[in-house]
Amino acid sequence: MPEALIQDFGRTVVAWQRQHGRHTLPWQNTRDPYRVWLSEIMLQQTQVSTVLGYYERFLARWPAVTDLAAATLDEVLAQWAGLGYYSRARNLHACARAVAELHGGQFPSTAAGLQTLPGIGRSTAAAIAAFCFGERVAILDGNVKRVLGRVLAFDGDLASSAAEKRLWDRATELLPAEAVDRYTQGLMDLGATVCTPRSPNCLLCPVQSLCAAQQGGDPTRFPIKTRKLKRSRRENWWLWLEREGRVLLQQRPAQGVWAGLWSLPMFDDEATARAAAAGAALEPMPRIEHALTHFDWVLHTLRGAAVPTVLEGTWVAWGELPQYALPAPLKKLLTGAA
Repeated sequence: MPEALIQDFGRTVVAWQRQHGRHTLPWQNTRDPYRVWLSEIMLQQTQVSTVLGYYERFLARWPAVTDLAAATLDEVLAQWAGLGYYSRARNLHACARAVAELHGGQFPSTAAGLQTLPGIGRSTAAAIAAFCFGERVAILDGNVKRVLGRVLAFDGDLASSAAEKRLWDRATELLPAEAVDRYTQGLMDLGATVCTPRSPNCLLCPVQSLCAAQQGGDPTRFPIKTRKLKRSRRENWWLWLEREGRVLLQQRPAQGVWAGLWSLPMFDDEATARAAAAGAALEPMPRIEHALTHFDWVLHTLRGAAVPTVLEGTWVAWGELPQYALPAPLKKLLTGAA
């Protein structure tokens, strides 16, 4: 790696962040590891605009990590509902409990220590350590992979763990000697606002003159990642049964899609759903098409008044539904009928 790049890159990013970076997000301008950690987990694969409301509601309900640790998983999932990638919520709760029970309510102060906690990987640990404790350590989230992949014209395929390790090494080499917290924020800001996936605004980029991909004429070639998700299609039937102002819900298994959330009873085909309704008159509802990371999900709903049935579950009053963690499409369906 050219010595000039090592010397100039960090200094340029820090100067740009001071003048043009983001400074008003609610998790910025704090060294509270609880707030930084909460934002880092919520921002994984989720846009800032979506996270803002959830972040404020979580802090209002659980102002400290010990408060979150004292909550039940059902309470956490209910607050998380609609944010997606629910394993993050389960890890969030497990991490809060670990901090409370194993660390006296205080987050470890190093990236290495933070990585021992549930749900905290190398990049998240580094971000918390840099922002809260000033540790000189590199991060490599999606935005930063893109920025560094283009600046370096990094030719390794990031679908390969060996290539990703090489990029980690390059990221560490580029760390400035000081102001690592501002540098880290600057890389995040560049990836979010300038060095975007499809239409990078190279004219506004402070490191344009240092960017090998831009000089090569096609920055969008980088970073390289050949492995593509193979999408599939799934089809299921919900059974929406009501009686005396209550609706029947079942809690989903602890593993799999929507793990631990509450749902209408779900079946693989219409005939099985109708049989489970024990002869109730059922009205088909408009189908729902829901896209998840790995597959497209078509959800059919059959609605009717309950007759005696052997289905297990919990009868929940309409007014109590907000207390239950419901998947986003189900929450929208039931809210629209309330």
